[in-house]
This record gives sequence, structure tokens and C-alpha cells, in this order.
Amino acid sequence: MKDLRLLLPGLVAFVCLAIGSSFAVVERTTTDGAERGLPAESASGYRPEMPNLWFVELSSAPLAEANPSNETKYLNKLKLEKQDFRSEARRRGVHFTEFYTYDRLWNGLSVQVDPAQLLDLATMSGVAGLYPVLAVEIPESVLPINLENGAEMDLFNAIRMTGADQVQAEGITGAGVKVGVIDTGIDYTHPDLGGGFGPGFKVEGGFDLVGNAYSGPGTIPLPDPDPRDCVGHGTHVAGIIAADGRVRGVAPGAALRAYKVFGCFGSTGSDVILAAMEAALQDGNQVINLSLGSANQWPRYPTSRAADNLVNKGVVVVASAGNNGAGALYAVGAPANGEKVIAVASVENAKVHCSAAQIPGGPAVGYLPIGDTERPPLSGSALLKDIGHGCNTDRSLFVGLRDKIAVAKRGRCGLTETILNARNNGAKAVLIYNNQPGIFLAGLGFPGINFPAATLSLEAGTDLAARARFSTSLFWTNQTLEVPNMGGGTVSSFSSYGAGPDLSLKPDLAAPGGLIFSTLPLFKGGYGLASGTSMSSPHVTGTVALLLEAKPHTSPQAVRSLLQNTSVPRPWAENSAAGLLEPVPHQGAGMVDIHAAIQAQVSVSPGKLALGEMEGRSVTRRLLVENHGPDDLEFDLVHQPALSIGPQVFDVQIAPGAAGVSFSSATLHVGAGQSAALDASFTQPEELAEGGLFGGYLVLSPHGGGRELRVPYLGMKGDYQRMVVLNPDFTQFGNPLLSSGFEFGPNEPVTIEPARGGAASVVFHLEYSVRRLRVELSDALTGRSFGRLFEAGYFPHNSGRDFFYSLTWQGRDADGIPVPAGVYTVRFSIEKALGDDANPAHWEVWNSPAVTVVR
Repeated sequence: MKDLRLLLPGLVAFVCLAIGSSFAVVERTTTDGAERGLPAESASGYRPEMPNLWFVELSSAPLAEANPSNETKYLNKLKLEKQDFRSEARRRGVHFTEFYTYDRLWNGLSVQVDPAQLLDLATMSGVAGLYPVLAVEIPESVLPINLENGAEMDLFNAIRMTGADQVQAEGITGAGVKVGVIDTGIDYTHPDLGGGFGPGFKVEGGFDLVGNAYSGPGTIPLPDPDPRDCVGHGTHVAGIIAADGRVRGVAPGAALRAYKVFGCFGSTGSDVILAAMEAALQDGNQVINLSLGSANQWPRYPTSRAADNLVNKGVVVVASAGNNGAGALYAVGAPANGEKVIAVASVENAKVHCSAAQIPGGPAVGYLPIGDTERPPLSGSALLKDIGHGCNTDRSLFVGLRDKIAVAKRGRCGLTETILNARNNGAKAVLIYNNQPGIFLAGLGFPGINFPAATLSLEAGTDLAARARFSTSLFWTNQTLEVPNMGGGTVSSFSSYGAGPDLSLKPDLAAPGGLIFSTLPLFKGGYGLASGTSMSSPHVTGTVALLLEAKPHTSPQAVRSLLQNTSVPRPWAENSAAGLLEPVPHQGAGMVDIHAAIQAQVSVSPGKLALGEMEGRSVTRRLLVENHGPDDLEFDLVHQPALSIGPQVFDVQIAPGAAGVSFSSATLHVGAGQSAALDASFTQPEELAEGGLFGGYLVLSPHGGGRELRVPYLGMKGDYQRMVVLNPDFTQFGNPLLSSGFEFGPNEPVTIEPARGGAASVVFHLEYSVRRLRVELSDALTGRSFGRLFEAGYFPHNSGRDFFYSLTWQGRDADGIPVPAGVYTVRFSIEKALGDDANPAHWEVWNSPAVTVVR
């Protein structure tokens, strides 16, 4: 059976795959955390369903990888290959609905097929692999914020954090650079985004690939030429890149093209995103921003591979690393995990642009309206009343609340409970202040509450609660206020951790993404706040546009290296005063500094070092330092370690230990217009546990002062193939488990009667992503093989400690033919990441208890 390179969605509560009629694959989360992976409910809450939309990869390389001498002839070859595939499907009776075909960045189709025919599809001649089309949810919501009349401003400190304001002051704006935005569209009627669509406008082109009614994979897309945003996310992203009006983005002179891949609600499919990438290539974009993705994937996933091919064709690709920081290691999504893509982590904005209220004779108070509630008024006043946490247990504090503004502290109960208690006791509004330093952005989700509610910083809320004891009034205003963000400049807690499952160094860079003010569609008020790596990615996209205007002949690979050379690592958010640096797999090279990148006359390549699995040995890497300036330069060579991370994939923990680093010389001389090689040798940290991730920065510090240059590095201590993938402690009964139907318990023999719907299930949890997953069937008494029932390559780890997969066997062999009555065993094998197929030590194997089939 062929290696079906199947990838599962990483952050969904319930997903199921099937291979032919032999096995189904399910991922879900438990309802009973006490038993870690064992569901409290029975079959009624755990039913197999199978996706039916797939990428079909064909054998030939796409145009971008083949680089033929005659492109037209090669494209005709790829078209004939697809025709042969369709003819073969008709001959074999495989019926499917075709959605998209791909030739330039990836070779294949996306098709909808009956799950019962999936095995037939996979074994057709010319099929190189199958990948499920993943649902990608509409990214982060945005919070509308009023912009006071007549104000003109930049993105409220965020562009200052990257040096973009200095570059703009020198007359560099990204003029002449074409930027593609693959997102929810752009509200091109917004005056800050040009006020129109087409040649001569800022949004000079684009396309709607799906139509407003599209809601996700399986929905019929209805493309049209109008990519106007009906959600808000894409407009916010576009404003960060290139707004030029009352709000000024990173590269206000850049031209935009909008590729709308979402409808007005729901999700999109990764097949639509891939189609948009091919369209963006043909339209001649120099930079493409993708503030979207699918967590926990391998770099072989189609959108990641297509993104790498975009880079090969001369396009800089920038993508959000993902917002799964609370989830697991190895979580940077596709396409950001592409080898040549710039994956961007998020840093908290230094200040937050807030609506303002006023204490008479006292300070102005910045607040953020809570999403899905009524906005506080822009005028009027009321007395303040402290209601503690506003929980049901605080009812004694609600006395006398009528017609007052409630002040409550976050943390003891949910926002909804606090808001409803304030409303139901006659308050005019409620202000909920943080239980840790700084302000926070919040939303309730559907359905909302028709009552004014907003958030405050801990500092402002504590002050208002104290003033409430003295009959203090608060006046609403139509003004705005910049409030210091106590976590400003540190990596956002939501930002996803790397490394890649292949131990590649991801993310690559960091940029402001926490509490970013930008444009919104006019129907949403025109301006607002949002947080996410969706916001940090366009900051880097804008800096790339600035760099390409200033240095137009810089190659895409050199762009990333130069930005990494000149980035500045961020301090550890938990103790920024201690001088410790955030782990490399959380920030990459650090905060981008576009002013330093443009001014730099020295480059260091490669721009990052992935050391891989150290296995106790010393590893040496060579760097090339090139001096493009008119003066000879001398550098001191310094090692700057960052914090390490322990080996627990689903419990990200800072761990002690720094690598040992030595250089081939203590100093380095590089003549004007010359280059010099530098060797750096690494040893793994002694204190770090096996499987932990470590990293830091090689620093070139120029004699006589000047900007330092850095190269980030990342490695794993020990042997990757020694890490246990099938953690036996996942449940109290072990891992994997055999069950009859969906009743889980100890690993014991089971009996099934397929004619009456009986099935045997193998439940398993993956701590690490695996190179290969294989299931084979044999007769328990004679040892006769009934073939390979299932094989998948590049299989992702589970998305959380309480998530698992389930393979369901329905009593058939590898060809889908019912096996005779008898006793069988299932052999379940996984090959570890970066493993050797032929090395038994790189595999984990589990043989099931006996499965008796009754006919």
C-alpha cells in the first residue's frame, strides 16, 4: 500500500478520517479529565464521521520545482497528467467532485470523494499522496474603537517598536512594492486604504475566491471579482501593512492586492488558501501575507510546500506562527512552518489605544469595551460602586447599585456572570478590571449581552474601586487615551511555540501583535483593536516592503536572514528585569528592527542555525560574514544564551541549562567589500533533561560601537528517536488501548460481529509528531498476514494532553474484503520523527490483544 501522507487538524474537538473501509481515525477531547483520555460518555457522544474533501498529489513536480526550459510545454504535461487521473478514476468507477487544480506551486487537485472509495483513490496510478483539506477558522475578532475627530496617528507605538517610524522619516514608505493579502478581503472603500479598488488605488487588485455565502470546506465556492471584506480581519491586517490616512501603517506607500478566502462567517479550506497562493504568484506580488494557518502540521503539508515554492519564485512569504501558546510545543502552523517562510511570533504592544472616561479633578481612565456587549456611552456620568468580583457570592455588595457604574475585579467568576449581575441589579454599566498588571481585551462570544461593559487595567480598576467609597462620579467622553501595557515588549503568551516537528527553527522573527490598533471596515466603525500573530505577521510584511524599496535587489532568502541578523531578542515575560531571554522556540530571532536592517552593511548567513538532535556530541556550523561597506571591520564574538524548555510537549516549562558555545577565533576581521568564514561549535546543556529544547544567539559586536548582528540557534538535547511517542501513562490502562465499539477499559481480548455493526478500535495518543504510522493485520493462530490496513506519513502529534486518535477496524482486510471468522491481532507501529526506516530502534510497536471475529 502506498504511503498516504495524511495530516489531521490539530486544534479541533472532533475530527475523523477513514482509509477505505478498513479503518477510521478520530480525534476528540475527553469530558472526564480525571482519567486522562477516557471518555465518560458512550457511543452517543463519540461517533465516527469522515471528511470527504482531500488534496490529491500527483507524481510530477509542480512548475516551481521543475523549472523547465519551456513552461508552456510543462504546464500542458501537468494538465495531461490530470486528465489521465480523471480517466483512470472513470475506468475504476471512482466518483468525485473536483474543486481546484494546481500546477505552479503544487501539483494536484482538491476533490470531494465518498469515503468508501478513498482507498481506491489512493491506489490509483500517478497518485503520490493524499492530504485532508483542513478547515481554517476565521481568525481573531476585532474590537471597534472610536478615533477622535481630526486625529492623525500611526499604529500607536507598534511601528515605533520595529523602527518603521525612523525609516518613514527618511522617506522610505514601501512605494512601488506589491503586497498580496490572503485573508477575509479588504474594505477598499476605507479612506485610509485608498477609498477605491483597481488600478490607481492603493488596493489595486485582487479577487474573491469563494463569495460571501461560503462557510468552509464542502461549501460550494462562488467566486467573484470583488474582494471587499465583510468580516474585518483582513482590513485590520491591511491597515497594519499599508494604511495611509488618519492611521498610518508600516509601509504606507505599498500597493495591495486582496485575495478573499473567507465568506462572511464560518471557516475556509486549505485548498482555497492554496488556490489563492497560486493566484497571488501569477499577479506579480513581491510579498505575500498569510495571517492564518493550521497548527501542528509538518512542513510537507501542501500550503507549506507551496509557500516554499513561492519563495523559490522570488516572492517573500510572511505568515503568522499561530496562537496556540497555551497548547503545546511543535505547534507552529502551516504555511508558517515552511522551510523558506518567515514565521512571525507576537510581542505585546507598548501602549494600548483605549476609549477614555474622566474622574472630575482626577485622572483620565482608559477602557476597552467588551466584545458582544453594548458600548459604554460617549457622554453622561454616574456614581461608582465597588461590587467585589461581581460573582453570585458577592450579592451583599449589590445593594445600592441601581443607576451606578459597577466596578468589579476579574478572576473569581466568568465575565458573563459579572455583567449579568450588574445589569440585573440596576447598574448603568460595569467596568471589570484585570487581576494582574495591565489591561486586557475580552469578548463573550455569541450570544451577546445588551448592556454596557468594558475592561480596565489592574491599576485603574484598583483606583476606581477605592474612589467608589467616597461617592465619586465617572464621566464618559468621546476621547481616547493611550494606556501603558505592562507586558509591552515581551512575547505574547498566546504566541505559538516551535520547533518544527523536523526540529527546524520556528518561529523566525517576532513583531508587535498584542493589542494592535488598525483599520476596520467602515460598517464596523473604521478603527479597532485586535491581538494575535495575525497582527504581528503584517508588521513584518510591512517591514519587508520597506526593505525592498530601500534594497530592491535583495533576494527572499536574504530578506529573512537580514531581518534575523538585525532583530533584538525579547526578555523573558515572567521576569523581564532579570535579563533572561525568552526561549528561541517562542520568539525566533526576536523583535524585527527594520531601520537596523536597512542600514546594515554587514550580513551573516545562514540567518539561523537548526542544530537538530545533539545526541551528546559537539556540533560545528560555519557562518559567512560579508562586509558590503567601505571600511574594514573588527568584531568581538559573544554567545548570548536564551532560556531552555523542558521536554514535556503539553506542559511548556522553562528549564535550566545553556549550551556551551565556542568560536574558531575570539575576534573576526572582515575587510571592506570582503567576506570571512566563522565556525561556531556547540555542546548540549548538562542540566537540561533529555528531549529539552535549548537555544540562544551568536552575537557579532563591532569594535568602536555600532549595531550588533545576531544569528539565533536551536537544538534538542539528546536523541530525538529515544523520546517516547506512545506515552504509556496517557490513561490508567495504558496507550494504545483496544476496545470493542467505544467502551474503553483495560487492554483485553475483544469479540466483534461486523455483520451487526461490531468493530474494534485502537485508541492512541501521540506525544510527538511521527514520520510514519502503520497498521497491519495478521491471523493470531497461523501468523498469516492480511496486509497493511493503514499507513500515513508526516502524522501530527495530538493537540493537547487529553486529545487522542482512534482507529476503528470493521473486520476487513487491506483490500476492503471481509475476513473470515477467526482470531486476529493488529500490529500498530510508528516511526519517530527524523527516524531511519530500517532501524528498529526508531520504531515503537504495539501488538493488540486478540480480536475474535464472529460471522
